[in-house]
Amino acid sequence: MARLSDIIESFLKQMISDTDGVIEIQRNELANQFNCVPSQINYVIDTRFTTERGYYVESRRGGGGKITIKRVNIEQKGENFLMHIINSMGDNISQQSAHIFINNFVDYDVITKKEGLMLKAATNDRTLSGAPAVIRGFVRASILKNILISMLV
Repeated sequence: MARLSDIIESFLKQMISDTDGVIEIQRNELANQFNCVPSQINYVIDTRFTTERGYYVESRRGGGGKITIKRVNIEQKGENFLMHIINSMGDNISQQSAHIFINNFVDYDVITKKEGLMLKAATNDRTLSGAPAVIRGFVRASILKNILISMLV
């Protein structure tokens, strides 16, 4: 039996695919529809519709809590998608998050599987073991961003 979070995620993804990749929902209305608390809706959005997974979420408080979810446009060989990720990545990234980004790039045919494996090798904790643990995330983000930017040139 599917968990409620999975059902809500599937419902939202179906709505997104039925539109032009953008939906606007009200947290309370959706919670009522699924007979759950609004924080359950927040949980699903916060964990399943992340930048890493190719979504942009804009949340407005008040009036039932409107939320806009946009699927990042992946056109022009993924340049829009890559620039969105580069701009939103931040200065510090975990190995797990880097690998999620990389897997998405491969899934969306932005990069090849071989390029994905090379990016994973370059951003792996073992590769960065010479750097102090407190700065590995910063070094990893810098490496990943610079490689991605070089792919756009």
